[in-house]
Amino acid sequence: MPTMRDRFAAVTTRLLDEDPRLALVLADISADRFTAAAAAHPDRVLNVGIREQLMVSVAGGLALTGLRPVVHTFASFLVERAFEQVKLDLDHQDAAAVLVSALGSYDWPEGGRTHQAPGDVALMDTLSGWTVHVPGHPDEAEVLLRDAVASDDRVYVRLSAQQNAAARPVAPGRFTPVRQGSAGTVVAVGPMLDAVLAAVEGLDVSVLYAATVRPFDGAALRAATEGAADVVLVEPYLAGTSVPFAAQALEDRPHRLLGLGVARAELRRYGTMADHLAAHGLDPRSLRARISGFLPLPV
Repeated sequence: MPTMRDRFAAVTTRLLDEDPRLALVLADISADRFTAAAAAHPDRVLNVGIREQLMVSVAGGLALTGLRPVVHTFASFLVERAFEQVKLDLDHQDAAAVLVSALGSYDWPEGGRTHQAPGDVALMDTLSGWTVHVPGHPDEAEVLLRDAVASDDRVYVRLSAQQNAAARPVAPGRFTPVRQGSAGTVVAVGPMLDAVLAAVEGLDVSVLYAATVRPFDGAALRAATEGAADVVLVEPYLAGTSVPFAAQALEDRPHRLLGLGVARAELRRYGTMADHLAAHGLDPRSLRARISGFLPLPV
């Protein structure tokens, strides 16, 4: 199956042909996927080389001239390495851009810690007014990317090689109900949905699917819970990142929250993406044990 990153390159190339307002800023990563686009639009496809901070600053300048910049590289370089520029040259200047990352939390473990970014969404949460999409399938990535480009908002689109087998009919900014139960609610974010569904098979729980996590769809969470709420959040990045937003949505009713995701302790062995998922308790077997141990399921 083509990856989300493959779809991003194909869709962005088409959008550059269709929208004269659109610009693309790269820092070498994925430049080989945009060779034709760069030849067709040399004034709107800019590769600054391995200068990620400059890449974001250039995007800020382009945005201030009225262009709609899309900025792309690995998450660790885009959000963490260039965070000061994201904060000052986009957020502080009220300049809008679409940041599109790749590699997620640990898609390429052989790259080591420099290529891992489980804290990216938590870091973006320190800024104001950002929309954050976490698609779980290439089809969803296209829907959310097109929506981001068409808007004038500041948007972060988080792509990963981890993906679900099938796309869901996502609406930007809304959680999608997947199944209904009475013993609690599990919110599965992006590429975690397949693992969550496998983990809760046969359990009397509701499942909400979140391909957009900011803004957090508190209304959908409230609708899925009545009275006392028991909620498990399963995210493909730092554990507990969305817990404060869920707590705010449920602040007027009794509730219990469990945030599952990537642990703060660094894994210093390479392994594979599947190894990292298992080590962080995000494989179906581990998720079932953790969810069952938290929710008030019948014995």
